[in-house]
Amino acid sequence: MASAAASKKAANRLVVEEAATNDDNSVCTLHPATMDKLSIFKGDIVLLKGKRRHSTVCMALPDDTCEGHKMRINKVARSNLRVRISDVVSVHQCHDVKYGKRVHILPLDDTIEGIGGNLFDAYLKPYFVDAYRPVHKGDLFLVRGGMRSVEFKVIEMDPAVEYCIMAPDTEIFCEGEPVKREDEERLDDVGYDDVGGMGKPLTLIRELVELPLRHPQIFKSIGVKPPKGILLYGPPGSGKTLIARAVANETGAFFFLINGPEIMSKMAGESESNLRKAFEEAEKNAPSIIFIDEIDSI
Repeated sequence: MASAAASKKAANRLVVEEAATNDDNSVCTLHPATMDKLSIFKGDIVLLKGKRRHSTVCMALPDDTCEGHKMRINKVARSNLRVRISDVVSVHQCHDVKYGKRVHILPLDDTIEGIGGNLFDAYLKPYFVDAYRPVHKGDLFLVRGGMRSVEFKVIEMDPAVEYCIMAPDTEIFCEGEPVKREDEERLDDVGYDDVGGMGKPLTLIRELVELPLRHPQIFKSIGVKPPKGILLYGPPGSGKTLIARAVANETGAFFFLINGPEIMSKMAGESESNLRKAFEEAEKNAPSIIFIDEIDSI
C-alpha cells in the first residue's frame, strides 16, 4: 500500500509544457493515460500547486499529443503558479467544488489606461458567459477584447472559499478602485506562446540558451562548455527580437538590449567602452542575456 501511495504521489507531479493554444486561461491538458492514472475525468476541476505555495485551479482536458509526464498550461496559469516551462507542478483532485454566488473582480490599473466604456460589458461578460470557468482567489487573468488586453484580479468570492466555478447566474461585482500593479507580475510579457510559426528555430534556441541557463549542472557533469553566444539572422520583422525576449522572460534571465547603431561613436575607444559597460551591467544581474540588435551595423 505504501508503494502504491508513493507511485500515485509521483504520478501527480508533472512537468510544465507550453499550451497548444494560449487563449484559455482556465484549461490544462494531460495525456488520457495520465488522467486515468490520477482518476481525473474530462472536465474535472483540478488544483495545481506551483512554487512558493502558489496554486490555481483549471479544468482538465485530454490531449493525445501531450507526453505522459507532462501537463500543458498557458502563460497566465504559469504566472499564477510562479512556474516556468520545464518546472514541476503537482496536480490534485478537487472534490465538491462550489458554484460562486458573487465574485469580486477588479482590473489592474496599468492595463486600463485609455480604455473607455464599461469594462464589464466589454471584457468580463463575454469572457464568463456560458463558460463555467473555475476561478481562484488572488489569481490574475488576462482578457482580450478588440485590440487591447486587460488584466483582472479575483479579490473575493461568496461563498468564502479558496476557489469556485463561475456559473451563468454568478454575480460579478467589479466596483472599486483598480488594483495597483505593485508586486503583481505582468501577464502580457512575451513568452513562447506568443512566438508562432517558428517551432524548429525556437526549439534549437531553447537547447542552446535556456538549457545552460536553467540547468548548468548538466553541462558541468558531462564536461561540455555551453555556447557563449548565438547569431540570429533573418529579414526585418521575422521575430528575432521577439524570440530573444521570450527566452529571457521564460527563463527569468535579465534582458539587456543593445541597438548596434547606438553604441557607435566618433570618439576613439568610446564604442568599446559602451559595450564593456553593458557586459558589466549584465554580469551584475546574472543570469543575463545580452541582445545586440543590428550587429551588422557595427
